[in-house]
Amino acid sequence: MITIKEFDYQTGDHENEKASNSYLMSLIAMIAGVPLPILNLLATLVFFLGNRKGTYFVRWHCTQALLGQFSLLFVNSAGFWWTLWVILDIDPVTNSYIGYMFTLLIFNGIELVSTIYTAINVRKGIHVEWWLYGSLTNLICKPKL
Repeated sequence: MITIKEFDYQTGDHENEKASNSYLMSLIAMIAGVPLPILNLLATLVFFLGNRKGTYFVRWHCTQALLGQFSLLFVNSAGFWWTLWVILDIDPVTNSYIGYMFTLLIFNGIELVSTIYTAINVRKGIHVEWWLYGSLTNLICKPKL
């Protein structure tokens, strides 16, 4: 699920900190914005936009963190609205709802652990690529020539 790779060049301490902060921003947004999933994406997007002209290492990790939050938006939004319908007694609690909430908790737990692991390793200058998101990030984020 997570791959550690060598980066093209030796990164500096300042780069490592900024890249690590992109994951910390998404982590803080995930914790603070649990009730409203769009807040997670917006906080990570603001950090991404602020660092889009940074070094390749920083841009790459900001992009990967943004892609991770983007996928969480859809999963968490569906869970949020479904829970709201259950609370307002519009929809009953069914096995499908319980199964979705269980899956949602697992998905968010994996994202949480992956984000913490990646933030720690990126801060040390270790390039970490997530499964699927790493490949997408490689397609989106290219080094400046």
